[in-house]
Amino acid sequence: MVNEKLYAGAHAPFWHNGSSIRAKSYNVIMAALPAALMGIYLYGVPALRVLALAVSSAMIWEWLVNRVMRKPTTIGDCNAAVIGLLLGMLFPATMPWYAVILGTLLAIVVGKQIYGGIGCNPFNPTLVAYAMLLLSWKGLLDFDAMLVNYDFGVNMVYPIGALKHFGPEVIEEYRLTDLFMGRQAGAIGATFGLGLIIGGLYLIIRGYIRWEIAVSFLAGVFVTALLFNAANPAKYGGPVFHLLSGYTLIGAFFLVTEDSSSPVNFVPMLIYGAGAGFLTVLIRNVGFFVDGVVFAILMMNLTNPLLDKIRPKALGRRIDYA
Repeated sequence: MVNEKLYAGAHAPFWHNGSSIRAKSYNVIMAALPAALMGIYLYGVPALRVLALAVSSAMIWEWLVNRVMRKPTTIGDCNAAVIGLLLGMLFPATMPWYAVILGTLLAIVVGKQIYGGIGCNPFNPTLVAYAMLLLSWKGLLDFDAMLVNYDFGVNMVYPIGALKHFGPEVIEEYRLTDLFMGRQAGAIGATFGLGLIIGGLYLIIRGYIRWEIAVSFLAGVFVTALLFNAANPAKYGGPVFHLLSGYTLIGAFFLVTEDSSSPVNFVPMLIYGAGAGFLTVLIRNVGFFVDGVVFAILMMNLTNPLLDKIRPKALGRRIDYA
């Protein structure tokens, strides 16, 4: 008779540091609130409607996907709410309701759940949805056309668009303080530079995003814009203008730092962030699209698995035995 024994296996008694996806989602939402609230203040009820619809529809799509795939409901971790909020912050205040709902569908289903859910997506879900909308209906994300009826007593022509179409001489019409404080045409949550910096610093201090990626991204934008401007000041704008306009700051602290699509090792993070910053300015200056942040980050998402193979050498030395 075979003597069968039952072996029981258990994991080691590791200490849990108390972090959770829900806690991170809450903190990201809190960090994004200053910029989002300023967008609501500037654009009024239309901006609030876009943000509310984006967050609620993203959570509904997440719940529906969970039900269809017979998986545990995950809307409680609020990751879908974060995706919806960030996507809404990239939209103009006059974005049609059907485009908002379609955008959140693309973000949750195509950008996230089709790869297996949170932590498995190789691309930033928010940017996947935005890029697909931009390629399909470019006019919906043309801020000059969508925000034509807004007048706040300052130059409300989209700064990056004005720079691309008219050259650096238009920069003189924009005061840096106006750009920094959100008095510029643009997306609901991407114009208030001070609020985005405060939110980004909060996330860095709390350890929810890595400073290496955010700082190297901003450095990449600054250095590349500086080189272009030095080569031809009559054609290309200066680095500070590039930092304070478009999607640069929201990209640095809320988009390029997305966990699943960014590296985890030190040197790869620096290369990843700097590469995204370089591509951002390159697309803005010589590319087809007005703002290069979205496609720059998506292209660097492709390099993430390769970059993370760059690792420090192990300590010690090899010993060959005879």
